[in-house]
Amino acid sequence: MIQALRKLVTFDEFVAKYPDNTGKRYELHDGVIVEMPQPTGYHEQIIVFLLQKFILEYSRISLPYGIPKTVLVKPLESESAYSPDVLILNLPNLVNEPLWKKESTVSQAESIPLVVEVVSSNWRDDYLKKAADYEAVNIPEYWIVDYAALGGRRFIGNPKQPTISLYTLIEGEYQVSQFRGSDRIISPLFPELNLTAEQIFQAGGYPV
Repeated sequence: MIQALRKLVTFDEFVAKYPDNTGKRYELHDGVIVEMPQPTGYHEQIIVFLLQKFILEYSRISLPYGIPKTVLVKPLESESAYSPDVLILNLPNLVNEPLWKKESTVSQAESIPLVVEVVSSNWRDDYLKKAADYEAVNIPEYWIVDYAALGGRRFIGNPKQPTISLYTLIEGEYQVSQFRGSDRIISPLFPELNLTAEQIFQAGGYPV
């Protein structure tokens, strides 16, 4: 489970102190420093698989994108900062990001064409809080990869099954499409991406 240290801090205080030298990962949720759980091997294998697919695709079509190791996404109107499992950056726009050079933080939709969260024990954050905040930032595309069907039934249906929820920004609001089994992922950013939900889940090796 996530452990939260309940002393409210500002974003500036957060980036001044974290990450620390323990190797642990933290996010800032409305002024609360949240220690992220150690991911499973399944979780990490899915991330590696998606990284490979995205890099190949944006390189193939010559988009000026990159995937960083540790970059924060900060909604401008809140004391929050997130570290997505996968973050694609539009590199030319980084010169316009006021927090980029000193704090490797992005806040503009023009810099963030796509984010992915791979669901773990903190699934409520992915489906509720992060979806709302990524929408507020106007990030065009947000994937939630729920390989172990951990999310609530109101998000992934009943009976629960492994699901990829793809949120697309339409007129300032997220509209969600869901993919399971042999469904081909329909990505507005990468319309020619040839990838099914099942391939992503199998990449993690999780017994589904």
